[in-house]
Amino acid sequence: MSVGEMLGQPLCTLAFCWRIERRDGVTIGLTSHDRDLMIGGLLYRAAPGMTPSAIRSGIGLDGEDSDVGGALTSEAISEADLMAGRWDGAALELRLTQWEAPGELWLLLASGEMGAVARKGAAFTAELVGAAAVLGAAVVPSTAPDCRARLGDRACRVDMAGRRRVVRVTSVVDAVVAIGGLVPGDYAFGTLRWLGGANAGLTQGVVDNDADGVTLTDPPVFGVEPGTLALLTQGCDRQLATCAERFGNAVNFRGEPYLPGMDLLTRYPGA
Repeated sequence: MSVGEMLGQPLCTLAFCWRIERRDGVTIGLTSHDRDLMIGGLLYRAAPGMTPSAIRSGIGLDGEDSDVGGALTSEAISEADLMAGRWDGAALELRLTQWEAPGELWLLLASGEMGAVARKGAAFTAELVGAAAVLGAAVVPSTAPDCRARLGDRACRVDMAGRRRVVRVTSVVDAVVAIGGLVPGDYAFGTLRWLGGANAGLTQGVVDNDADGVTLTDPPVFGVEPGTLALLTQGCDRQLATCAERFGNAVNFRGEPYLPGMDLLTRYPGA
């Protein structure tokens, strides 16, 4: 039976289902039905306040993005998690099912990633960015004296074994995290991912480090208890000298440090 035939029946039993998977692996299910639904081993909790905007589809690339709106609830999507960025970039699927026979009809209406999230009062709206959005990116990278690769990725190829370590935080003052036992400068431009506490799953950038701790780009979103575990990963300033001397990886440097800049074009005789 098609969706059109279902909508034409005297009694309509259709319900929307959202499957949202955060970047830290946490996955939740929500449904517009007034009761929970178990589908495919995932419990879709009743969230009648969740509503999708108009969804358009076609053979073109325009109009594939949509919006999802809903109420802030402590059990599912809390204000604190939204403001902390836990839901940024989360993978989202919107499907249609029949609540009388959950899962028998499992029609995919839209899929993508959660983009910009806006909050108003006790409600929120989230933009759903479709797969076609990647086609808006640059076809080729722009030239730059700095390396375009990330330390340890497919383009960089630096072996990250031994360049990550689990540390125990002793204290946090603003953006300074006390750890101890570090080599100064090794973790500058790296990352710190919280493994426990209220910030668990959040990743923050590291500006610099000394022997006693690291300085983050921003203070942790939530308070940090002494003894909290974190994963500390080394970074790189993306300069050719660092790539060659510290990592011995100049052959994989992804930048153009010797490419003449605009200043060469503005020179004139006698300058």
